[in-house]
Amino acid sequence: MKLLIGILAAAALIPGSMLAQTPATGTQKASPSQHQTGTAAPPVSATPPTSAPGQPPTLEKPAPAKEEAIRHLMDITQTSKLGDNITNAITLQVRQVMSRSIQQPDQLQKFMDAFSQRFAAAAPSSAVTDAEIPVYAHFFSTEDIQGLIKFYESPLGQRVVKTLPQVAQQTQQAGVQLDQKAALEVLRSMSTDYPELKQLLPPEPGAAPPSGAGAGPSPAPSPAPSPAPSLAPGTPPGPAPK
Repeated sequence: MKLLIGILAAAALIPGSMLAQTPATGTQKASPSQHQTGTAAPPVSATPPTSAPGQPPTLEKPAPAKEEAIRHLMDITQTSKLGDNITNAITLQVRQVMSRSIQQPDQLQKFMDAFSQRFAAAAPSSAVTDAEIPVYAHFFSTEDIQGLIKFYESPLGQRVVKTLPQVAQQTQQAGVQLDQKAALEVLRSMSTDYPELKQLLPPEPGAAPPSGAGAGPSPAPSPAPSPAPSLAPGTPPGPAPK
């Protein structure tokens, strides 16, 4: 169960703007068939169609011309790499978890080869792209898609594609560090009313370690305390790593 939760959490926390990590190799030009001029799509609702409780909304597949334009938009914005990046993130998480149980490197690699082969067959990355297309079609008309293509084929659009992953990564990191610091300060301020917090929190930056007692018999040695847990899973106590 912990393995499943960890894998799903890792995939869910991947920011959408960070999923296309490979920089664009250059401005791509669309063929005439990809810039379809047509009638406006029906009015788009602000929310997806409703469906049975607990079930995802049912979205219709767009007409071939609109689907082609959407695929081109996904190519130039590199969102068509979403499936590959999710697969890579989940595979990495599986390797990290299983490396704790399978100590032999060759056995671990054998396991990962078998997992990757079965995983690729069960969830091909192209299926993610196919699932995205009806979502684009629901929220954007054909004219919207054409306008987005025009923007992302411009020099500014290509610059956005190349730099937005780094922008998202750095802003997310800054936000995590800010919130983690604030949470530690709040918890320290509550430690007077809740003394048990003092044993759980990392020491304050610059604080001197507790000194021993004065002259007199030395106290009996006590077991070393367990390392203070970090607020962020997998992160050592103190400021989050850059």
